[in-house]
Amino acid sequence: MSTFIGNSEAKLDAKGRVFVPSAYRKLLPEAERERLVMRIDPDNACLVLYPEGVWNRKVADFKEKLDEWNPEDQMLLMQFVSDAEWLDIDAQGRVLLPKRYLQQIGASSSVLFVGMLDRMAVWDKAAYEQSRMSSAEFAKRLSAKMMKRPSVND
Repeated sequence: MSTFIGNSEAKLDAKGRVFVPSAYRKLLPEAERERLVMRIDPDNACLVLYPEGVWNRKVADFKEKLDEWNPEDQMLLMQFVSDAEWLDIDAQGRVLLPKRYLQQIGASSSVLFVGMLDRMAVWDKAAYEQSRMSSAEFAKRLSAKMMKRPSVND
């Protein structure tokens, strides 16, 4: 499994193309270095880029939790996958981020790639900095999560 960590700033060109950081591209499985799956994050002002294998596992896990005969579940599935797009990685290591998505996250000339272990997020740098917790808040929340014991149902 790829482990995307850290962050890297990248400049967008006039068409919305951006270099995927080379450290992240190198972590992609050999068979998955030509495209990624992108979807807008439903809770944060960022785009999430998935290696194809990770995306396929996420969709399969999600689909298993749904009832194919429940209209609400079907609408969730449709919206989840219809908000996703394939991004081809060109020979130079760039992807084209659609302008409508860049506008939704407030990005104009540069973005910040942020590692999320099995996927990566693309943020407007200022928006990412604003969304970050203070050191004290982060330490408090991290401690609470790390001390949480898994329940029998987890």
